[in-house]
Amino acid sequence: MTLQRIISTLANKNDEIQNFIDTLNHTLKGVQENSSNILSELDEEFDSLYSILDEVKESMINSIKQEQARKSQELQSQISQCNNALENAEELLEFATRSLDIKEPEEFSKAARQIKDSLSLKPKVSDNMTHLMVDFSQERQMLQTLKFLPVPKAPEIDPVECLVADNSVTIAWRMPEEDNKIDHFILEHRKTNFDGLPRVKDERCWEIIDNIKGTEYTLSGLKFDSKYMNFRVRACNKAVAGEYSDPVTLETKALNFNLDNSSSHLNLKVEDTCVEWDPTGGKGQESKIKGKENKGSVHVTSLKKHTRSGTPSPKRTSVGSRPPAVRGSRDRFTGESYTVLGDTAIESGQHYWEVKAQKDCKSYSVGVAYKTLGKFDQLGKTNTSWCIHVNNWLQNTFAAKHNNKVKALDVTVPEKIGVFCDFDGGQLSFYDANSKQLLYSFKTKFTQPLLPGFMVWCGGLSLSTGMQVPSAVRTLQKSENGMTGSASSLNNVVTQ
Repeated sequence: MTLQRIISTLANKNDEIQNFIDTLNHTLKGVQENSSNILSELDEEFDSLYSILDEVKESMINSIKQEQARKSQELQSQISQCNNALENAEELLEFATRSLDIKEPEEFSKAARQIKDSLSLKPKVSDNMTHLMVDFSQERQMLQTLKFLPVPKAPEIDPVECLVADNSVTIAWRMPEEDNKIDHFILEHRKTNFDGLPRVKDERCWEIIDNIKGTEYTLSGLKFDSKYMNFRVRACNKAVAGEYSDPVTLETKALNFNLDNSSSHLNLKVEDTCVEWDPTGGKGQESKIKGKENKGSVHVTSLKKHTRSGTPSPKRTSVGSRPPAVRGSRDRFTGESYTVLGDTAIESGQHYWEVKAQKDCKSYSVGVAYKTLGKFDQLGKTNTSWCIHVNNWLQNTFAAKHNNKVKALDVTVPEKIGVFCDFDGGQLSFYDANSKQLLYSFKTKFTQPLLPGFMVWCGGLSLSTGMQVPSAVRTLQKSENGMTGSASSLNNVVTQ
C-alpha cells in the first residue's frame, strides 16, 4: 500500500514537472515572439514619428515660402510705385513751384497735401522673419529623455472574493499598487478537468473578455460541463498590456448527462438532450431487424436458445458504457412505456436540471428512477420511480406520481420545469424553473443509484444540464418540509 502511494506521488510529481517544462518552453517561445513584435512595433512608432516631423517640417517650409512671396510682392509693388514717382518728379516739381504762387492759404494747403500724399517713403513690409522661427528646445529635451512606457504590474486575483453560484462566476482582483495610468483590464478564462495550475497543453483555448473598466467581472449563463475553470487577468494602459496575474482555478462541478438512446423506446427519437415522439420509429426498426433475421437464422436460433434457458440479461450496471441495445433486449423500453433515461447515475449529492416541453406536447412525465425500472414500467407507476406527469390529451391534468399513487397538483403547468434531487437527503422536488415556485416534493430514502427519467407521447422535450442548484432553490429547501405535509400519501416512502 505504501509503495503504491509512493508510485502515485512520483507519477503526480512527474506530471507537474512535465507541465512546468511545457510552461518554460511556452514562455521561451513567447519571449522570442514578443521581442520580435516589440522591435517591429518600435520601428513602426519611429517611422510614424519621422513621418510626423516631415509633415511639420513641410508645413513650416510652406509657411516661410508663402510669407517670403507675400513680402516680396509687397516690396516689388512699392518699388514700382517709387519708379513711377521718379519719372513724374519733374511734373511734381512744377506743380510745387506753381503752388508757391498761390495767394489763398486754403488752396496752398490743398496743393501741399497732394504733393505729400502722392508718394510714401516708408516700406509697407519689413525684412524681419523671426516671427516664423521655432524653438525646438523642449521637444529636443523630450526626445532625449524618451524611454519605454512603464508596463502595468500583474493584478492579483483574490479567490476569497470570487463567487461561483447559479451558473455564474464572479472574478475580483486588485492591483498590488495604485496605477492611475491603467485604462482597462483583460480577463481570460477556459474550462478544464485538471485541478491546480493551468496546463499549457490543455485541450481548450483561452476565451478573452476585453475592455473591462472595473476590478470585478461576472460571467453569467454558463454551462458547467467541466470540473474546473481557469482564470487570469492583465492590466493595460493606453499603449501596452501588462503581465498576467497568477492563474486561479475554481471548481464548477454540476450534473451533466445526455439521454440514453440505447434503452429508449423505439417510438422515441433521441439526440443528446432532446427527445421527440416518432410514431414511425418502431416500424422502421422492425423492418431492419426482420431483414437481419431472414439473413442470419443462426443468430436468431442462438437468441431463442438463450431465452429458453432462462438466463437473465445483464443488468444496467453502468449506463452509457454498455453496447447499444437491440430490439427485444430487456434494456429497451417497449409497450406503452415511452420512456428514455439519462446516461449518468446519481449516487450522492445535490443536483439540478431543467426540462422544457414542446407547446403541442400531449403527454409527458419528468422524474427519476432506479436502474432496475422494467422495460414495460411507466414512470410513477412503480415503487422504483418518482415523477410529475402532464396530460394535455382530452382533459388537462397535472399530478405527482409514485408507486401507482397519484396526487393532483393545483398549480399551473410552468413553461419549464426544474428538477432538484438530493440523494443523501432523500428529497426530489419540482419547481417552476423561471419563478422557482415549488410545485411538489417527494421525501423518501433512496437505496439505489438514480437515473433521470422522461416519458413523452405526441410531442417532445428538451433538457438543460450542467447546471448548479440555484440559490433560490437552496433557500427554499430550508422550509420545504413544512410546505409538503399535505402530500403524505406519496412522501415518506422507503423503497427497496
